[in-house]
Amino acid sequence: MMKHIYGYTIEDLKDYLASIQAKPFRANQLIEWLYRHKIKDFNEITNMKKEFLQTLKNDFVLDELQLVQQQNSADGTMKFLFRLIDGNLIETVLMKHVYGYSVCVTTEVGCNMGCAFCASGMKKKLRNLETYEMILQILMVEQITGLKISHVVVMGIGEPFDNYENVLKFLHIINYPLGLEIGARHITVSTCGLVDKIYSYSNFDLQVNLAISLHAPTNQLRNEIMPINKAYPLEELVKAISFYIKKTNRRVTIEYILLKDFNDTLECANQLADLLHGLNVYINLIPYNEVKEKHYKRSSLDAMHAFYDQLKKRSLNVTLRREQGSDIDAACGQLRSKHMK
Repeated sequence: MMKHIYGYTIEDLKDYLASIQAKPFRANQLIEWLYRHKIKDFNEITNMKKEFLQTLKNDFVLDELQLVQQQNSADGTMKFLFRLIDGNLIETVLMKHVYGYSVCVTTEVGCNMGCAFCASGMKKKLRNLETYEMILQILMVEQITGLKISHVVVMGIGEPFDNYENVLKFLHIINYPLGLEIGARHITVSTCGLVDKIYSYSNFDLQVNLAISLHAPTNQLRNEIMPINKAYPLEELVKAISFYIKKTNRRVTIEYILLKDFNDTLECANQLADLLHGLNVYINLIPYNEVKEKHYKRSSLDAMHAFYDQLKKRSLNVTLRREQGSDIDAACGQLRSKHMK
């Protein structure tokens, strides 16, 4: 059975080369041809013998994703709907920042977390994405746009820690110096709170950032919008975050989507400040991209600024995220859901 070479780490390639009695230095050469030269066919490689290239062609495929639809926002955000080889659809988002371009990567076909405000969970999880399918999202966006991706956020459709091993392998591949060479500190992985995986992730050997999708300051509110909280309540989640910070000496980002008349009151701001007191965290307040099928609404600008100001008064490190892609189907899973209908 032919394999997908984009799912191979440098160590995997060396093992493969050893299995066919080829020199191990070929592994780095292959990485450079794949990720620097971005070859479409092994015959484009000019520093390897034809017999060796034929072996590669016999053993590996260089598949691409199929672009189904692209949406461009006035602010430079682009959303791509891709068809996988098995026909399933995923979304990938490109965002423009002052520091460069970031890609938001999807990790699953659908999502089982069932967050009440999110479009991703409207379609149940069908399967995990393979590592190569995550890699191809970055390569396809670079190919389509001609841009160099400098940052990656693993926050697309799906729960990354529900596809733990494939995601960690993906992180190693995109970080490798001779490949895409995306710095570990330029990569962020987000979880809605799989506590056991947060403990495991504290042992990960790359300094990749961790973000927690919190979105509520109490168990009562979080239970209403995030079913995961019933399995891992806030007390357990905060304990895991504290362990991660102490183990890694790294700051954790707290993502908090502001929902009108639900979690955007000054009382909620104070409860959030109490919950996170003493932790080395950075709070990212996020304007809600409304989903037609959901009843939640975006907080008013006044409410968002009042919430921000209250957290500042409580001496927390907080920002209010600049709104991006509001004029397209920017919310996670929106474009996929609309197309499937």
